[in-house]
Order: sequence, then C-alpha cells, then structure tokens
Amino acid sequence: MVKNSKTSKVVTPPSTASPMPNGSDLSGNSQSSQESDPHLPTGAEPARLSSASNSRRETSVPSVSAYAVAQAQLDRVAEAMKLEQDMVELLRVPQRELIVHFPVVMDDKSIRMFTGFRVQHNTTLGPTKGGIRYHPDVTLDECRALAMWMSWKCALMNLPFGGAKGGVIVDPKLLSQDELRGLTRRYTSEISSFIGPEKDIPAPDVGTNAQIMAWMMDTYSMHKGYSVPAVTTGKPIAIGGSVGREYATGLGVTYTTRALLKRTLGQNIEDITVAVQGFGNVGSWTARTMHERGATVVAVSDVMGGIYSPKGFDPRHLKAFAAENGTVVGYPGSDTLTNEELLELPVDVLVPAAMEGQISAGNADKIQARVIAEGANGPTSPEADLILNDKGVMVIPDILCNAGGVVVSYFEWVQDLQAFFWDESEIRRQMERKLLMNLDEVMGVTVRTGVDLRTAAYTIAIQRIVDALKLRGIYP
Repeated sequence: MVKNSKTSKVVTPPSTASPMPNGSDLSGNSQSSQESDPHLPTGAEPARLSSASNSRRETSVPSVSAYAVAQAQLDRVAEAMKLEQDMVELLRVPQRELIVHFPVVMDDKSIRMFTGFRVQHNTTLGPTKGGIRYHPDVTLDECRALAMWMSWKCALMNLPFGGAKGGVIVDPKLLSQDELRGLTRRYTSEISSFIGPEKDIPAPDVGTNAQIMAWMMDTYSMHKGYSVPAVTTGKPIAIGGSVGREYATGLGVTYTTRALLKRTLGQNIEDITVAVQGFGNVGSWTARTMHERGATVVAVSDVMGGIYSPKGFDPRHLKAFAAENGTVVGYPGSDTLTNEELLELPVDVLVPAAMEGQISAGNADKIQARVIAEGANGPTSPEADLILNDKGVMVIPDILCNAGGVVVSYFEWVQDLQAFFWDESEIRRQMERKLLMNLDEVMGVTVRTGVDLRTAAYTIAIQRIVDALKLRGIYP
C-alpha cells in the first residue's frame, strides 16, 4: 500500500474483481473534447469484441441517455438561476442537426454505406466548434449532448464559439488507411455546406486524429479552390496546426487541478496520489503532466482494464508499454484491477478521462477520492453529483477542467486566420492564464452563493449565452 506523506492516506488495491458499471465503455480517450484527442493513433478505439473472443476486455452499453443527462443538468442550473422558461426551451435543443448516409468504395471494390452526423447547438456567440468522433456507438443523441456541453465550455472560457459535435458510425480499427481516407473525404464532402472557418470548425475526438483533420481540411480546401487551414483544428503543425495542441487537454486538467487543490485544500500537487481512468490522449497526458509536477500516479486503466502500484508509475514508460502491447495491463510490477475498482480507490484525485457516464448513482457512494477532475466530457450523472456533494467530494466539472483542448484549438484557429504563429511558451502561458482566470470566476460564485463547482460553472456559461441572446434579440 502507498502512504501520502502529508495526508497519511493509505491506498490498498481491491482484492476481488467487480462488474463494470453501466456506461463503462472505456476507450481510453476522453472527449471530450471532445476537442480532446488530437493525436490519438488512427483506430486507437479498439473494435468491440465479445467476451468469448477476449475475456479480459471490459465493455458495457450506457443505460442513460447522454442527451437526457445534458438536459437535466441544464434544467437543474436554470432552476437555481431562476432563468426564464423561454430561454431554457431555446437552450435545451440544438439549433441545427444533419444526418448523412454516404457510400465508400472499400479496398475490395465493394461499396459500403455509412451514417454520419453533425450537430450545432448554439451560434449566439460565434461559429460552432467541436470534435469529430469515429466510433461504432456514435448516435445523434450523443452528438446533441456533446454539442451542448461544448456550448457551455466555450462560453465559460469566453471563447467566440458555440458548441458542435459530429461523428460517423464506424470502428476505424477495422478500416485500412485508404478506406479511412475515403470515408473521411466523403463525410467531409457531405457536411461541407455546414462547416467553415466562420460557420463550424471541427476538431479531433475519439477515434480521430491529426491526420484525419488534415484530410478534412484538404477536402474542404479542394471544394473552395484554395487552402483553408482554419476550417479544422488539431491538424499537423506542418499544415497550420498549433504547437501544444497534442497535450493541451491533459495539461489543462493538471493546471486546473493543481490550482484548485492549493486554493481550496491548501495541498501541493507534490503530495497527492492520483488514479486516471482512460489512457488515451487526455488520460496519458494528464498522468504525465501530473507526474512531472510531483504527483504520484498510483493507478491507470484503459479499455482492457487497470493497473495499480503503491510506488506509482512513470506515465512515459506506461505509454511505451501500451504502444507495444496494446494495453497497460500486464505492466511489470503492477497489480491488475478493473475499471470500477480504479474508480473506488482511496486516492486524493480521481481523473475520469474515458467516455461519458462512468460515475453514476450506482457507484458514486463508493467513490473515496477527495477530488474528481473530469478529463472526459459528461463522466458524472446528475444523480451522482448529488451523492458526491453530500459526501464532500469536490468535482471539477468537465467544462472547466478539460477546457485546455478547446482553448488551444481557439488559439490554432486565430493563428490560421492571421497566418501568424506563436511559440510554445506563449501557447502554454496564454492557456494557463485563461483557464485560471475562469477558475477564479467559478470559485467566486461558489463563495458568494455556496453552490458546487458545476453549478457555478454552468451558471456563468449559461448567463453569458443568455445575455448575448437578449442583446441580439430573436430574428426576425
């Protein structure tokens, strides 16, 4: 077991396996953002396998609608704000939704049909912004929820964007590189009238990466007849991407968590233990940047399961091991545990950085972490929020905690529009300044009103959109 030098906290890994909670389809990626996985290896979202084909794999289908969760969160905060009902009704639904069915010529010359989506939640503050997800379980419902969360995130960060989300129902791991390129180009063509630097700017998410953003940018540019780098973010640096974008979401989680621990608990990051659920782009960079600043990362997990060591891990070594073996499970000197057991470890900070819906009413009372830093979008249900709040667990909400990705995506968009690029130190400095400035506002609301951090963050974000709506008026 591991003992924290300041808090004398004892961490003991569970000895028996537990079943996965509902909604525990762990990709190892977040979301978020989700503007969250700009350099996820192509196809890093593994294919869904039956237990017969892979007994170690942990999968389950979320039982709660992500869109219902997003609407319930809005309703709860709107009631606390005493927001006019007509404003609530306007914000509860997306402004635009597009469903496309399109053919792709496969390597064997057969033609296969695919279905894709693009949802734009709100354009009051500016063009919409949000990721593109390639996953077999992508739904219109999920895209609606993630687009709504992105609207709140952009408003909270004071970015001139509304929220959007898109995706294709596909397992990218089952496609060749040529098939993936063909799918991306055709999907981009189908949604091309929806997107653009002044309309809607896609970014990577689960199952997509910088290369896919490059293909999207090129396809859009071919339709225009000239290069339009600002149509996507999360691109390779060679074609207009921004330095710092790869690790922005994970580093932002670390910046926000470190500041909150110091300001509210008087605790230094060097004295904490951390468990990270999900080891894709967000999870791995969160683990690495926390480790580099002195935290002890005692547990991590991916879609295959989790590992634990009281001595802690060096996430750089874990990343190399996972790249070679396809999972962190089996890392030398570690104990194996399930993703549910990882969530229940008595650590200082728990980072859910996988898919949405991981912490629910069914397992919230078992959470022992003092702080939950939401690296993923929507990992905690409204019912779980109430339980955690009663337990005194501090939850750093996704729209604040993982906003580093969209902040640096905004920087990339600005740099592309101006054709003037910043150095890495400037990117980091500006990102930390923007995150902590808005953290101060959220904490100020909690002090004045006594509400939890999520309610405070949502209140600020929703009020900014409502203020802009009232100033602009309803057309015509």
